[in-house]
Amino acid sequence: MSFNIALSGIQAINEQLTTLSNNIANAGTYGFKSSRANFASIYAGEQANGVQVQSLTQNISQNGSLSSTGRGMDAAIQGRGFFTSRDAQGVVSYSRVGIFSTNADGLLVDSTGKKIQGYGPTVGGALGTMGDIAIPTGQIPAVASTKVSYAGNMSGDWKVPTAGFNPADGNSYNMVKQSVVYDSLGTQHTVSQYFVKTDADTVTVHYGLDGAAPDNANNFAMNFGTNGQILPASTTGPTLTINAAGAASMNFSFDYTGTSKFAGEATNTTNRADGYASGTFVGVELAENGSIVAKYSNEQQQVVGTIAIATFPDEGSLVSVSDTAWIANANSGAPLYTTPGVGLGGKLSKGVLEGSNVDITSELVGLMTSQRNYQANSKVITAENEMMQSLMQAL
Repeated sequence: MSFNIALSGIQAINEQLTTLSNNIANAGTYGFKSSRANFASIYAGEQANGVQVQSLTQNISQNGSLSSTGRGMDAAIQGRGFFTSRDAQGVVSYSRVGIFSTNADGLLVDSTGKKIQGYGPTVGGALGTMGDIAIPTGQIPAVASTKVSYAGNMSGDWKVPTAGFNPADGNSYNMVKQSVVYDSLGTQHTVSQYFVKTDADTVTVHYGLDGAAPDNANNFAMNFGTNGQILPASTTGPTLTINAAGAASMNFSFDYTGTSKFAGEATNTTNRADGYASGTFVGVELAENGSIVAKYSNEQQQVVGTIAIATFPDEGSLVSVSDTAWIANANSGAPLYTTPGVGLGGKLSKGVLEGSNVDITSELVGLMTSQRNYQANSKVITAENEMMQSLMQAL
């Protein structure tokens, strides 16, 4: 009986050594979570019958340290949750390793080529459907301008020009500024704004399109109050029209909100039109809120999806598989999906990766303890073998 008990001890310690060695081997593995072998006694009725490894406990709740990588598409989860991915066979797995890239099909994938799961582009304030995150890697079309936002200071020190307005005479206006707008084909057009002080409280704007002389029918008077701010009724300028060959007729207006008339230098703080030329895909970036941002050569950016974070009622019951990933089962419960930093999902840190949570010192202490226990059980077997030999010799 004592031989079988000691043998069960050696077998259990071998299983513990497997767990310890796996922990030590993965001390440098990103996203790895250590495990612990739990011993339990075996009884046959009231008779002790040895020991066994009853279960393995995963230390999933303890996060590993963060290592900076400097790569914009690397991310770590600070807190609970897992990244979700789907392989070619449709099997869904969960991981703490956030190494992302775009594959040849324009899909966001992890370091093993599995497709990252997340939400599609936001529509009407609501997240898109859950699934693969597709990144448009081609060309985005041009968008025609509808508004030019212009804000600046019309110097209170300006004098009223003595000569009537004439764009060819620089003394007939106080300042000229150019703004760029885009038609439906993405072609740039220049709008010249000639600012002329007409009285103490009024600045008149004359508009010239693509180098043509201003059409006096579109003059616009900006009126200012005694506080130096533009009056609300003067913030929206006239609607201008540009008809370019091959492009749709473009109508746009000026927004002068924030314009002032203080003493000092005449400046402009905003001179920006909506709309843009067509652009080609140049790269993708991950934001800390989980958004996947596609960038284009026309300096435009589009949020094409948001990475999902999965949490579980009992994450310790997840089944560990290859590639530092887990799969769900009945004991872990169904995944609860959210976006980073929302609900139970942890926040993202970009440019870093989560390291292993293995404590090498504790593992080495456990290794030495297992060695002593192994030797002790071996001594029991040796002693019983010697006793049996002595008994056989006595007979």
